[in-house]
Formats: sequence, C-alpha cells, structure tokens
Amino acid sequence: MTVTLSDVAREAGVSLATASRAINGSANRTVRPELREKVLAAAQRLKYSPDANAQAMARGRTTALGLIVHDIADPYFSTIASGVTAAAERAGLVVTLASTDRDPERELAFVDLMQRQRARAIIVAGGRSDDAEANAALTEALAEYRSRGGGAAVIGQALLGVDTVTIENEASTSELASRLHALGYRRFAILAGPEGHLTARARLTGFRDGLAAHGVSIADEDVVHCAFTRDGGFEGMQELLSRGRVRPGGARDGHVDAVFAVNDVMAVGAMAAARTAGVTVPDDVGIAGFDDIITLRDITPSLTTIRLPLADIGSLVTELALSPAKPEPRVVPVDGEVIVRDSTPRRD
Repeated sequence: MTVTLSDVAREAGVSLATASRAINGSANRTVRPELREKVLAAAQRLKYSPDANAQAMARGRTTALGLIVHDIADPYFSTIASGVTAAAERAGLVVTLASTDRDPERELAFVDLMQRQRARAIIVAGGRSDDAEANAALTEALAEYRSRGGGAAVIGQALLGVDTVTIENEASTSELASRLHALGYRRFAILAGPEGHLTARARLTGFRDGLAAHGVSIADEDVVHCAFTRDGGFEGMQELLSRGRVRPGGARDGHVDAVFAVNDVMAVGAMAAARTAGVTVPDDVGIAGFDDIITLRDITPSLTTIRLPLADIGSLVTELALSPAKPEPRVVPVDGEVIVRDSTPRRD
C-alpha cells in the first residue's frame, strides 16, 4: 500500500498543508521547527517518499539548471559544460543539457521546456548570429522565464538582456596577429567561419586590425568563409589549396605562409586538409587557432592558439545565473592569452 502525504499528516497530528510545507518546502510560507521535526519523523516511520514534482510546485522551482550549447561534440562546449556542471553540483543542482546544432528554434523549445519544468536557471553558451529576429525571440523568451523567477546568463555577445560573460575576441586576435608578425609571418589567410556569426566576425576583424597596425593587409581571396566546425576548417583549407594560395614550399616562394582559423576545431580540420594535400605544417605553412581546446594535447605539431579558461568560464556564468538579478544586466569580459607553439615557428 502506497503511503500518502495525508497519512503522514495524520500520523504527525498536523494539517495536510503543514505536512506539505514541512516536506516539500514553500516559496512563501515556513513551518515551525518543532512541527517540521514531527512531520519528518512521521514520514520516516511510515517510509514516505516525497514526490519530486510536488516539491517543485511547492518551492516554485526545481533543482534543475538548463544548459544550451551549439554542439556538445565540440570540445569548446564540452569543457564549458564541465565547468557549469561542477558549479551546479556545488549549488546542489543537476544540469539538463540541450545541444541545438545552432538552430534558434531548438533554443526556444528548450527554454520553453525549462519553463514548464520550473528549472532554477538557464545558461546559453555560444556566439550569436546577426539574425535580429532570432535574437529578439530568444531575448523575449528569457525575459518571460526570468519574470517567473528563473535565473539566466549567457556566454557570448551581450544581446539577450541578461548577465553575460563576453570573450575579448578582437583584442585577443589582434595580439595574435602582432605575435605572428613578430615571428616573421607576412602573407596571411583566414578561415573566417560563417559570415553571419558574430564571434567569427569579431575574430576576423581583430586579426585584420592587428596586422594593419604593422602595415599588412589580407587580400579578399585569402579570407574564406566556412562552417564553424572541424569539417568547415577542412573545406576552407581545401579552398585555399585549390586557389593555389597554399601549397608545398609555399612559405618560401611567395604564397601564404600562415593561416589563422577562427577556432581550434577549424584549425585541426585545416591541418588535416594540408596533410592530405602533401602540405607540411609548419614548414610549408603555419597554422593558428583560437580557444585552446583540451584535444590540442594530442595534435602534432602542437597548435598556436589563444587560450581561454573554458571551465572557469562555465563556473563564472553559472554563478551569474544563480545570483540575484541586478537592475541592469552584468557584463563580465574574459581575456584570451596567446600561446605560441610548434605550428608557427619563427620564420627566417
């Protein structure tokens, strides 16, 4: 026979409402300590198991934290997720993950799901596109979610009306460009990601500006827009190869001597395409990326990149999502650190 909350209330000699508040909690009512102890003792004697949904309804929220990422297979997002998960566990929460494949409709559907499930907070990780309609829809969905007591925070651009951890993309790539120039590189190509991706655009702009400060420009034919993925980097490098901009011996005969990919997984794909075409990295062409994903430990030659503290970013955005909201959204910038490795040695 199933033990009900009514049985517990009867055993403890209290009202059903008092028993519910003692076991499930309440968003706005408390129970005197002595009554709560009576109820909990009765529940233990009767071996009563509280219903998780009832607890959530009573408290106004669950112990769930929703995390939205573009692609969990990308080590960038999986490392951020590890930081979010660690911070959530410290707060006694469980992470519910959605990987959207950069589909705005899936983002909205997940926010709606977390709303219906009364999740404690939602985190959105990943750069936005220049799709004003999609950004406005997500802004409205998050505002509605927060109006009902949920917390929200974002990693990316500060466009959604909530606390945001931003990456200093332009400053970091400008510094990378200067460092590569100091190493003797002069002829650059960029695997620039999708044209409408705001993170990719900022990294392209920063890199170009960093080179311009040294009197170096990049020809339009040496900027290749491609998917923000490993396969996108592979295909982008194939395009440079087909145009004759990168080829064996290129670093010595006037062709492109360094390729910057706007994230690391694209750089890894570019290295694979170069190897397939018989182009040696770094002898024929140097390659650099951005993010310093964990899988770079297994890449040869080791990849020059911009290091982000990805797990720390995950922890930071979780703290923002769970902390009381301020009158104006907080924006917390995070700097990248240029890490020069074997893929871009000094040129003579």
